[in-house]
Amino acid sequence: MNKIYIVFCLLFFFFSLSVSAQQFSQYNTGTLYDSFENPSQRSFIPDSSRQYAFNFLIPNFDANTYVTGNIQPGLKSRLFSRTAFYDTEGLKIGKGQYNHFNANVNAYSIMFKVFTSLNGDVEMGFSAQTKVESRGLFSDESLALLNGVNNFHANSYSDIFNDTYRFQAYHQLSFSYRERINNKFALGFKVSGLLGIQYQQIDIVESHISFNREVPTQPTALLYLRGRYYDSYIPGQMTAHDYLPTFRNPGAAVSLGASYKTDDRITIQANVKDLGFIHWSKRSAIYDFNNSEPINDLTSTHREDTLYNRTHKLLKNNGTVQSFTTPINGRAELSATKSYWLGDGNNLKYTPTLIASKELFYAGFTGALVNHFQFGKFTATLTTSYDDMKFFNLGTQFMVKSPNVEFFVGTDRLINTGRFALASLHNDAQIQHEGDYSGGDLYLGFSLKFGHVIEHPMNASSIPMGEKGFFGRLFGRLFKTDR
Repeated sequence: MNKIYIVFCLLFFFFSLSVSAQQFSQYNTGTLYDSFENPSQRSFIPDSSRQYAFNFLIPNFDANTYVTGNIQPGLKSRLFSRTAFYDTEGLKIGKGQYNHFNANVNAYSIMFKVFTSLNGDVEMGFSAQTKVESRGLFSDESLALLNGVNNFHANSYSDIFNDTYRFQAYHQLSFSYRERINNKFALGFKVSGLLGIQYQQIDIVESHISFNREVPTQPTALLYLRGRYYDSYIPGQMTAHDYLPTFRNPGAAVSLGASYKTDDRITIQANVKDLGFIHWSKRSAIYDFNNSEPINDLTSTHREDTLYNRTHKLLKNNGTVQSFTTPINGRAELSATKSYWLGDGNNLKYTPTLIASKELFYAGFTGALVNHFQFGKFTATLTTSYDDMKFFNLGTQFMVKSPNVEFFVGTDRLINTGRFALASLHNDAQIQHEGDYSGGDLYLGFSLKFGHVIEHPMNASSIPMGEKGFFGRLFGRLFKTDR
């Protein structure tokens, strides 16, 4: 085994610690989706592919979510049980028990690429996508209060609602460029304009609640919260119109990628993805809340609405109207892959890929091993990953891919996605199940290539050979490789 491959294996196990749930199975598939996510990855095959690639406005997306801790049965019972109640039996009050929440959506509505130069192996493309990034840390008591006062046996508690929450949604319009410098080295980038939709961030640093049970059938509470709340400007109650792209909250991002093929045909790929920011409108607000509110109707069927309205009133206290800037969830990734032909007729191709992924602005790490098994135009993928939440995940993917047609569907969290789906079908055993986490992951994609077939010069009938791309010409001048 090549020494560089051994070094990468060591790096892989070092980084197997976690990143927020994300999609790894598309690595080194050569799909249109893969080429936009990993800028140095090619999506065209000369002498086979046609010149243009497009998803024809069929969304290519990845959506994933998870929640950990004691609140799992409570949330699933509220969402999926036929009686729609909160199962709070397993919650621990006053013990400092917290639960992680994470949700991400990445949906491409437009993906278009064109092969522009055979000599430089140049690809250029445009894309439009929408992203949602959400994460939080919630106490057991935060869910228990939604079920009334039954779980709270003392008359007062301190610092049991010190929760954090972050939500960010935005549109991303991008231009991508990929060029093969020589037979071993390829570069790519994606530059993006960002259009913010909504941002919310809540950090509670101090909390207190006192219960009044003088009238047992109508208990009340006094809730105190201190912390900071960021809220982007929405003109009035949020409607579907507010999700349309506007320039109210502008931003920018860049993704950079490079790949190198060793003499042993091992491909090393490095990416910095979505390094960027959004500047939220000067009509947004930052609230340094430090106040208390009475909460009534804790036994009524409307207590969820009551708690939401009172808490929202607490948060929007002592505010300043001003703009602020936030980063988007960028990542740095390193991967290594090599293909092997199996069987007497070399009709089965096996491609393992090792991936290490690190979030740039958070503590998350993930290590993944992606195994592609290709037979003709059909590919089956088995993915395993491990992260710093100590989650071991097993994923699968099915893909049909020819030089000009591609379709794929899969999940990087197979077992938990299946359990979550069963819970949504009112399966009581899965509603009550409390594993490492509850949640799911699903991704889907489709694209077609059209136009003239990309042909090499000896039999080219439609596409001229073209000149080298920008990077190729620069490389030739710097290292005097031009003839």
